[in-house]
Amino acid sequence: MIDPSRVAVVGVTGYAGYELARLLLRHPHIEKTTFYVRDAQAHCLTDLFPQLRGWGDAPCKPLSVEAIASSGAEVAFLSTPHEASLELVPALLAANPSLRIVDLSGAFRFRDARTFAEWYKLPAPDAKALARTVYGLPELYADKLPNARVVGNPGCYPTSVILGLKPLVEAGWIDMSRGIVADCKSGVTGAGKEPRRDTHFVEVNENFRAYNLFSHRHTPEVSEHLGLANEDFVFTTHLLPVERGILSTLYVWLGGARKLDEVETLFRKFYAGKPMVRIMPAGKLPELQFVTHTNFCDVGFALDSTGERLVVVSCLDNLGKGAAGQAVQNLNGMRGYPETAGLL
Repeated sequence: MIDPSRVAVVGVTGYAGYELARLLLRHPHIEKTTFYVRDAQAHCLTDLFPQLRGWGDAPCKPLSVEAIASSGAEVAFLSTPHEASLELVPALLAANPSLRIVDLSGAFRFRDARTFAEWYKLPAPDAKALARTVYGLPELYADKLPNARVVGNPGCYPTSVILGLKPLVEAGWIDMSRGIVADCKSGVTGAGKEPRRDTHFVEVNENFRAYNLFSHRHTPEVSEHLGLANEDFVFTTHLLPVERGILSTLYVWLGGARKLDEVETLFRKFYAGKPMVRIMPAGKLPELQFVTHTNFCDVGFALDSTGERLVVVSCLDNLGKGAAGQAVQNLNGMRGYPETAGLL
């Protein structure tokens, strides 16, 4: 028998928070989920999301550290802005020494607190809390999840780039003297739910644009977990006129000629036993429609006639494997549940 979990969720009103609620409410090993909100008028999740009537009748309570700490919850999910997570994580750890936390913000994603402060232009995270944090990319750090007190859930763009490049970096196949180009495109939900002029329908529809060139704050996540310097790669992000999904096209030069079946074998061996990464057959490439509303990351590739220029295409749902789905995958790793529980 698997012991069920009681969980608390803070920040359900955003896109990722709603996706997280949907996943947790159907999770086979979650006994009870309580949602904590600032809106005093919301007493039940269906007050916020009528579409969940009949299967989302979970309580909403006023947000307070004391209420969460004394609730009996074993794991707390924070789908909150970076500023809120900076305060909530150390406060919750202090209020309940046995509580474990999955933070979906960027506040606890970096080993060095100065990295966050420099790139996010916010105060550095609490040093004690950061020392107890694991970067929540299960394909790389699953062995660290069972003992993690805090999990820093990865960013959506870095998840796609890291998973697409890690086997090549680990094998030493890339000619780093020629650099790497990560050309990434995301749906509009990746920008969050807060109203902004540049994400209004009329600004996005039938439009396509690049943004934050050489300054995107997901850059250091990519470099840290691939073991690269920021100047080793170009990381460019674009806004697609679609609701959800990320497609990253990754251009690399290899240190020696390879065959397509060698590349496929490398990726399949690296991700063997990792059910949330699907390797496409040689010659097939992933598409957004294959991964939206799932927790899969699909990876495909193409090799030029010389065998030295390789293009990797990595594709995922920014609200699934890029946020809420990955958070649930991390919960499964922390609690010893099957990795795919609640996700398939």
